[in-house]
Amino acid sequence: MGSMFEGSQGVWLKRGIVAVVAMLALFLAVQVVTGVESWRYIGTGVQATNTITVSGHGEQLAVPDIAEFTFSVVSDKTTVADAQADATAKINAITAYLTAAGIDKNDIQTSDYSVYPQYDYQNALCPQAAIAPTIVNGTSASAGSVMYCPPGKQTLKGYEVNQTTTVKVRDTSKAGDLLTGVGSKGATQVSGLDFTFDNPDAAQEAARNKAIVNAKTKADTLAKELGVSLVRVVSYSENGSSPGPIYYKTLDMASGAGGTAAAVAPNISVGQNKITSDVSVTYEIR
Repeated sequence: MGSMFEGSQGVWLKRGIVAVVAMLALFLAVQVVTGVESWRYIGTGVQATNTITVSGHGEQLAVPDIAEFTFSVVSDKTTVADAQADATAKINAITAYLTAAGIDKNDIQTSDYSVYPQYDYQNALCPQAAIAPTIVNGTSASAGSVMYCPPGKQTLKGYEVNQTTTVKVRDTSKAGDLLTGVGSKGATQVSGLDFTFDNPDAAQEAARNKAIVNAKTKADTLAKELGVSLVRVVSYSENGSSPGPIYYKTLDMASGAGGTAAAVAPNISVGQNKITSDVSVTYEIR
């Protein structure tokens, strides 16, 4: 046997045996680690039977950094082409005003465009028409009369073009002036003013964190009162909400802002938005 490991062939044989032993040791080590890892997860897929469920509520106040409003341009003309040309001229004038006031063109978006035919309706005259005598049980009744009204007539008088545009104002201090300014440039109606956030995730996350802390505090208190321990979270759900428009008003520009004789910029208060989060957390207990 000793001669097997002598000479150059013996050296290579020794190296081969060492390599095989090393690979076998590595394989066994991997199997051991895999087995240990699997032990860690034994039972993790088993549905928890002893649980408690708690709810949590969180609120976050934040000053909005975006204001949004919409305006409409309406044009009534005898032809579609004339109505569209007139509406386009008004829209272009308003867009030029907004961009000059510092509104980026990317923050001006057409949200609705419609064309409607306009009709005049005329009711036809309803002349009296005589009818023949009616025979009832072999007896002739007196002749009578009945009103006959032919259908009315509608006549196409023109077309109405209505274009609605949404404007995002990043400098909320300009919102009041812009609401009035678009009316002086040809807007027929200005409606709504929503205060919101350019990035709402930060405020929503803060509200969520408060809700989770609130739920965890309730769970700790309840577990202490029940004499049990919290093991792990087995389910979680969340409902978040943000308020609607803080301020809303429709300005009828046909007779001035808000229906008054003179267009006066409204006093706009941005205030704060309240973002809420409600969570439900289920804990396994033991």
